[in-house]
Amino acid sequence: MEGFGLLGGLYTDDISTVYTPGINGVSDIYYNAQIPNNSVVTNVWTNAYQQIYACNSIIEGVRNSTSLSQKVRDRITGEALFVRSMLYFYLQQIYGEIPYTDTTDYTINSQLARMPENEFMTRIETDMSEGANLLQESYRNAERIYPNRYAAILILAKIKMLLNKNTEAEVLLQSVIQSPLYSFQNDLAKVFQKGGGHILWQLKPGNANEATKEAVLYNFTAAPLSFMVNTDLVGQYSAADLRKQQYITAVTFQSQTHYKVSKYRNLAGNNPNEYSVIMRLEEVQLLLAEVLIQQGKVAEAVNLINKTRLRAGLAALSTGLSAPAAMNELRIEKRKELFAEQGIRFFDLKRWGMLDQLTGVKPNWKPFHARWPIPNKELLINPKLNPQNEGY
Repeated sequence: MEGFGLLGGLYTDDISTVYTPGINGVSDIYYNAQIPNNSVVTNVWTNAYQQIYACNSIIEGVRNSTSLSQKVRDRITGEALFVRSMLYFYLQQIYGEIPYTDTTDYTINSQLARMPENEFMTRIETDMSEGANLLQESYRNAERIYPNRYAAILILAKIKMLLNKNTEAEVLLQSVIQSPLYSFQNDLAKVFQKGGGHILWQLKPGNANEATKEAVLYNFTAAPLSFMVNTDLVGQYSAADLRKQQYITAVTFQSQTHYKVSKYRNLAGNNPNEYSVIMRLEEVQLLLAEVLIQQGKVAEAVNLINKTRLRAGLAALSTGLSAPAAMNELRIEKRKELFAEQGIRFFDLKRWGMLDQLTGVKPNWKPFHARWPIPNKELLINPKLNPQNEGY
């Protein structure tokens, strides 16, 4: 979901901002002070449902077409199901119970009620499974800028994990890792360069040599302009961790030091080799480690955690760790490796039932902040979306 790499980091404990409370919708997200008419809360909902409508329109168009080959029909339908199910997955995690629709019929969509969580998750599990089956394993573009079957499998595995189907999630994640399409990137400096075999899916800037949105968003050379790495996250890195220099850059201005996200380094006019990475093998490996720990396969899980640790110059963890100790190391490693990427920190903390630990860093955090409010505009248009989420 576009923008949630920033918003998820701001909402949790990975990214901070120079914005003061109340100055705009984004600052309210950072200070956990969002209300139902917050512009960000409204825009995330509205933009996602507009894209869901577009997916439904595409699926209906393909279904009614008489000129498309079966191969093309499968690809287009598979891609639309993938995008729609991924959007639903993210929306449900952000807002809680939400409406589900697979039609473009306005008379139906304007009166939708919120679907119970278990029914909703089962529905998108089925949809994503269908999308994965329709998509090909091979990429239709060598740059991997279109999703393939394994991109769908990654989201499907996340859905399975939320449904406590860890054995099924393990099989799915193993299939990604075992595919000859993918290989671990051993050079830390090349993790966010476009040509790596570790990339499942990435987005290309609109023009040649144009910087990625992430490079522009987080860049500053003096005082920070908007966003910076939260000092709580900076403190998680030891001096020996190479990611403290590669993923984060210290910027000192007028005797004050702030840290910027430097996963993407190429700015406008000089970007020959960076695309925005949406999915990468490291996330697959760490998700697999999680489901292995849940099933008591700790030594196997630790070997996966050690892959990113060793690349970062850290010592390998012992495969003799207890399951709780291994899970704690996994949580630390995921945060240090995947911060500011697709809101992963928020989704992880929510899945682990650990969002309330944010009170140590975010003084305004309350338990009801695990869900955003339903936008007030939507409640006025469609009263069947009531009641509002607790706390709002």
